[in-house]
Amino acid sequence: MVQEPMFDIAQLAHIEIYSPKLEESVAFFKDILGMDESHREGKSVYMRAYEDHYHNTLIITEHHEAGLGHIALRTTSEQALERRAAAIEALGCGIGWIDGDVGHGRAYQFRTPDGHKIEILWDVDYYEAPEAERTPLLNRPQRRPNRGVPVRRLDHINLLSKETDKNMAFLQEALGFKVRERIVADDDSSIAAWLSVSNLVHDIAIMGDGMGESGRLHHICYWYGYPQHLSDVADLLIERGYDIEAGPGKHGVTQAAFLYVLEPGGNRVELFGDPGYQIFDPAWKTIEWKGKDLEKAIIWHGSNLPQEFFNYGTPARTGELIK
Repeated sequence: MVQEPMFDIAQLAHIEIYSPKLEESVAFFKDILGMDESHREGKSVYMRAYEDHYHNTLIITEHHEAGLGHIALRTTSEQALERRAAAIEALGCGIGWIDGDVGHGRAYQFRTPDGHKIEILWDVDYYEAPEAERTPLLNRPQRRPNRGVPVRRLDHINLLSKETDKNMAFLQEALGFKVRERIVADDDSSIAAWLSVSNLVHDIAIMGDGMGESGRLHHICYWYGYPQHLSDVADLLIERGYDIEAGPGKHGVTQAAFLYVLEPGGNRVELFGDPGYQIFDPAWKTIEWKGKDLEKAIIWHGSNLPQEFFNYGTPARTGELIK
């Protein structure tokens, strides 16, 4: 008998990244990507895109090196939060409960087998736009910003891991993620996997760490919805001295239009020109790329990815190829 699907996790809610150059990182997301600063507290700045309904979807925290602070997932209910917390606690990977943080209520924290810190939560604060930022488009939280090329919403996060399959299995068994696509080695192990709890092809992706490290970040991603915006933001980035790592181009996996750039703190940011495709089939079968099919898996069209794309992650390690 097929196991009953789990629907306790609803979506990716926010991401915390570390930056050794806090103000420069904030300026990048604000001036280039048009995001708004919604709060500051201690060494952290809380930000959001103009179609993000929550108080914040990005936290940038000052730290001695770049990397991932934590990932937050919202559950489908208060009861779902309790169920998942109990199940994760029983697996022995829990950290424990916190009373809450800016923008949300109590949350349960734990670590993946690779060491990435995740919290699950239910109660959230919704963004309330000041009068000057309100829009007659009532289903949008605020009017479109008039600076940079504004991203619209948080899309996904890509994690580097020492053991892709082990972390992939954990996300499935503990949180109900579904494996939508994966790149498969000759021994049928997963080189990379794209998983989601929503209709997106991925809320979280996992890639094998080329440096053999554990618990690192490959990239975070914000969504435009229009491929033209990738060309627009590319002009903006180049004219202001940023090095575009790759793109604009189109992936075979996910079918999404992409651009990759490093923000000033050192973290890789992907910008999605469109969502690729969405999944509505409840009996979706995992797409597996291997053998000769791999030629079109990573790049459908556009320039090939540089070698540092597969090696570089944050925190950075000695010997990685990066300019």
